[in-house]
Amino acid sequence: MNPQLEKLYRIAQQPSRVILGLMSGTSMDGLDMALCRFTGQGPTTKCELLHFDSVSFDEGFKASIRAVFAQENIHFPSLSTLNAQIARTHAKIILQTLESWQVKPEEVDLIASHGQTVMHRPDRTGRLPHSTLQIGDGDHLAHVTGIITLSDFRQKHIAAGGEGAPLAMFGDYFLFSQGGEARILLNIGGIGNFTYLPADQDSTRILVSDTGPGNTLLDAYIRQHFAGMNFDKDAQIARSGTIHAGFLQNLLSLPFFEEAFPKSTGPEYFNLERIKELAPADLNPADFLATLTRFTAESIALAIQHYTGLHQAHIYVSGGGARNPLMMEHLKNLMPGFTIQNSAVLGIESAAKEAVLFGLLANETLMDPNPAPDRRLGDSPWMTMGKISLPN
Repeated sequence: MNPQLEKLYRIAQQPSRVILGLMSGTSMDGLDMALCRFTGQGPTTKCELLHFDSVSFDEGFKASIRAVFAQENIHFPSLSTLNAQIARTHAKIILQTLESWQVKPEEVDLIASHGQTVMHRPDRTGRLPHSTLQIGDGDHLAHVTGIITLSDFRQKHIAAGGEGAPLAMFGDYFLFSQGGEARILLNIGGIGNFTYLPADQDSTRILVSDTGPGNTLLDAYIRQHFAGMNFDKDAQIARSGTIHAGFLQNLLSLPFFEEAFPKSTGPEYFNLERIKELAPADLNPADFLATLTRFTAESIALAIQHYTGLHQAHIYVSGGGARNPLMMEHLKNLMPGFTIQNSAVLGIESAAKEAVLFGLLANETLMDPNPAPDRRLGDSPWMTMGKISLPN
């Protein structure tokens, strides 16, 4: 037997597994790394967050990703090179971070890598399959770090009939479901998404969907109009502006909001080129940002209320949007019957949540004893995900 396969088998037999979850989102700010110890699987999963860090990418690296990210036409050799370059950059960051944590690579059982999304393309016409593409090759990660790597998680979800996103419901259900409390786990990253966990913990009643934009439009507008800035810190610029009612109505009238739940989206749909066509030509930057911030909050509130039918529940917020005070104020005003708080109160800091999720998905791939093809978590297929790369 290949000794690496034998090692993988031994890891699956251990009482717990140390897994490094990686996340690089649509904001492309940097690499989130969550070193976790997992025991159990499925609804019995327990997760101990051992270390977390986020390392920023340099501007040149981010620019190379943006050159192909969600673009209709790209320089294909650049995409091919980036597949390896991203993985090797991530591997270098991983090794440096493990050293700073005083953790040896051989003490890590697995890496679970989300990779870098460069295209997300659900097709609801029925003519084409849904598709998504994350680059940052798992073989490069495994070889450079010497750690068995699982990557490319979203493809199996699509193969089984899903859209490849959002995948947060697995971590939300396994780690955060609580009997007697209806919970909504809301993540406001580049794109907004939520998981509804019913108080009776019935997995068939779980609801999960993207809501529309999270921070992607706000951050893109800041980068385009404010030199040297990547986001509107503490919503200072947006707070100084006035919401433009006509622009807001145009945004909420986009066809995405008429489509049935569940659904997924990305910057391919919500991008500045499309959005600026809906705005008055003379709208000043502060008013533009004020309107976009309100739009993001309204799209989230509408999705939660329409899809769940709830008028009260506990909402736990993670992602960069959780640190936007104006957005949080809007959400509380739009949903007065809901209790809204940071997801960190559940025991895992909100910034680490998505990286933890991919560690959990890797744990499931090794430990799930019955990956039946017809299982569901609410409207979503429930299967094991991730391709396995061996170091040698």
